Amino acid sequence: MGTKRSPAKRILICSTPVGPLGSGIGGGVELTLHGLVLGLAEQGHHVEVVAPEGSLHVGARVHQIPGNWQMSSQHATRGTPVELPPSPVIGAMWDWVRAHQHDHDVVLNLAYDWLPLYLTPFLAVPVGHLISMGSLNDAMDAALTDLVRVRPGSAAVHSRAQAETFPGIADRLRVLGNGIAVERYDVHLAPDEPRHLGFIGRISPEKGIEDVFAVAEATGLPVKAWGLMQDEACWAAAAAAHPRAVVTHEGFLATDDLQAAIGGCAGLLMTPKWVEAFGNVAIEAMACGVPVVAYRRGGPSEIVIDGETGFLVEPDDVVAMAEAVGRLDEIDRVMCRQRVDERYSTDALAERVDAWLDDLIHHHATV
Repeated sequence: MGTKRSPAKRILICSTPVGPLGSGIGGGVELTLHGLVLGLAEQGHHVEVVAPEGSLHVGARVHQIPGNWQMSSQHATRGTPVELPPSPVIGAMWDWVRAHQHDHDVVLNLAYDWLPLYLTPFLAVPVGHLISMGSLNDAMDAALTDLVRVRPGSAAVHSRAQAETFPGIADRLRVLGNGIAVERYDVHLAPDEPRHLGFIGRISPEKGIEDVFAVAEATGLPVKAWGLMQDEACWAAAAAAHPRAVVTHEGFLATDDLQAAIGGCAGLLMTPKWVEAFGNVAIEAMACGVPVVAYRRGGPSEIVIDGETGFLVEPDDVVAMAEAVGRLDEIDRVMCRQRVDERYSTDALAERVDAWLDDLIHHHATV
């Protein structure tokens, strides 16, 4: 983007411990990691990854760590204590980081977990934490609050809405947005016929799959849903509640197959019941020229420009969402792609992250 590049760094990225890269279990974190590896490598940095055993290769090297996966934080309550399975992969991953820390200039953690936050002050190299979700758990919030007190500037988030879910420290969290490899997404200038809508995300209650069924029933348009089938009971309940809805589960697809599939959608529905930290699927759809209809909640409300790249409606208002679907022809699909090119490319993300890591390294050297 024409800005001066910082000196080359040796960057170690720690992936999520909830599952191997490529499985889809890690959700948006997997897409973020791929974008960071591509973008930071393009900036001239040497990037290695630590991830659970069975992960796909990405970056200069992926260090495959055996161990039992961590439970996803979405399934915890606010009062759930810090828990580890027997032989936890997250413990083994961070033991590897400790043993090899001096081979790297900075560590970038993508795990939404208490342990990396707690361990940061005990490591000799600077550690940056890109927090992937909003406030979900009291123990996690306390650890993050302690971290920004003892290591100022070491935590970042994807959106301002996400930052504001952390009481008392929102202004101490750096907002970085996100980015994708835009060149991997083909623009579709018109939707396929007969028309259909799309949904991308884990099939789970917090993603609002029941509202997707409700919109399908209200509009009479079929919906194709892509993503990991995490909660079959949730899907079955939504189908039973909306018997006239035509919603088909198309499975979990890798990026190249997904972009080819979603480009023909007339629009993408985003119906989260929680505060989405960002909403990677919004920029994936927009990169294909597909406008997004989303609740005005969390990260998507900062991505979608109402009336230009899609529509924002009040949270949980299915009627308003169905009405917005009827206005999709007002959106210029080329504008959707242009917005992603300008703001959400891997290069744009890498430049923001690179500047943050430089600040982190500089501050670490002065304390």
